[in-house]
Amino acid sequence: MKTYFLLALTFIFSQHIVAQSKEDINLDSLLSAELDAALTFDTLNLEFGFAQIVEPEFIPASESPELVADRLSCIQGDIRLTYNDRTHAFINYFTIKDRDYTRMVLRRKDLYFPLFEKYLAKYGLPDELKYLSIVESGLNPRAVSRARAVGLWQFMSATGRHFGLYNDWYIDDRMDPEKSTEAACKYLSQLYGMFNDWELALAAYNSGPGNVRKAIRRSGYKKDFWEIYNYLPRETRSYLPQFIAIIYTLNYSDQHNLFEAPEAPLVAHDTLMVNRFLHFETFANLTGANMEDMLKLNPSVLRKAIPETGRQYVIKVPLAAKENLMLNKDFILDSASRVGKEELQALAKNTLGSTYGRELVAYRVKSGDVLGRIAERYGVRVGDIKTWNNLSSNTIRIGQRLNIWILPSVRTDQPTAVASNTTKVPLPVKTSGSNIYIVQPGDTLWDISRKFEGLTIEKLKTLNNLKSTKLQPGQKLIVG
Repeated sequence: MKTYFLLALTFIFSQHIVAQSKEDINLDSLLSAELDAALTFDTLNLEFGFAQIVEPEFIPASESPELVADRLSCIQGDIRLTYNDRTHAFINYFTIKDRDYTRMVLRRKDLYFPLFEKYLAKYGLPDELKYLSIVESGLNPRAVSRARAVGLWQFMSATGRHFGLYNDWYIDDRMDPEKSTEAACKYLSQLYGMFNDWELALAAYNSGPGNVRKAIRRSGYKKDFWEIYNYLPRETRSYLPQFIAIIYTLNYSDQHNLFEAPEAPLVAHDTLMVNRFLHFETFANLTGANMEDMLKLNPSVLRKAIPETGRQYVIKVPLAAKENLMLNKDFILDSASRVGKEELQALAKNTLGSTYGRELVAYRVKSGDVLGRIAERYGVRVGDIKTWNNLSSNTIRIGQRLNIWILPSVRTDQPTAVASNTTKVPLPVKTSGSNIYIVQPGDTLWDISRKFEGLTIEKLKTLNNLKSTKLQPGQKLIVG
């Protein structure tokens, strides 16, 4: 029997891993998350990731190789849908072995595909990229991996911030379907610009551009995914075959007797601008909104409340609730700004690994350092440092960079610590009619844009004729 019927018994599959070790965003210096082959979605409680094939099994299928290959050729668009034993194995997986998973994404797809299609069209990207979110997250906007990749498109924190996705203890824009989809489109556009090949761009989305470049070098500078296949990280080898298999499965689900009614659409809603603390449950009670609807409309709101940070937030509220709000807006918003505020703020400051109200310090490990001493020096807990840096043990190595979030009252004169102040804004210097900002250690364009009202990353780049996102401490930037 042909090898396309082979599929590992040793893995449990729900969604593919997010191996975003995107070590070179700039794409070369910002991203450094390592591959994680065994991740968990906290909201689904399903483990996934592909283990080494130890004992394969034969999965019976009525579709011949010729039929599957022909069907793939019929739906191929801008991205090549290669047929081989690997793609056939995953097709058999989705259509035979794990039909429950396939039914789940069939139920969810109508909630998100129209949104994906809108942004893919806006950025001139292939429509079939809408299936990528299935591989990444199973169309779950609140998916979180053990490697801390988050959302429908599984962004790591640094990658997300680079593309304008803010996250803190209260809010995580990576879970916002609209914002994260636009960010994914921007990132996919950049990756395609690097490789001029969609198969390689998808591999880079999974494992990072650096790993793809390394595989190209090791292969003798081949430029085809299947020619560099053996030089890619193990998880990335499965990534493109899964993507192709998902496209096939959803396009030919009826041929495999997979029929599923779509989930109910989101309730009719409108937007509301909020610039102070807002307790969702109190707001829902006073406006007659359904709390479950509020949470579904705002998956990026992590604590059922909007924080008071001086920023403006846009939330979605059921249309009927918006109408009731207008009848007594001041009273309702004032009431919702008082309940639970102090309790949540206390929790935010004391939760293990919280960054709320703290400033980022980058610390380089020296000879003799241990986590306990570093934690004591900065007034944090060992558990905090481990959470912030995704450490599974207390082992650290000389030269390793540790992200440490300190309270503003904590000061250090350690020469190996480089502060990246995210709360205190250096005053711009007035020079020749322009406001000039002096770049601080650790600053990114995203950080600087947030410090000045009306300033965007695009405007910063235009004002300063920047061709990349690289910044140097002491560099002068026009900010207005």
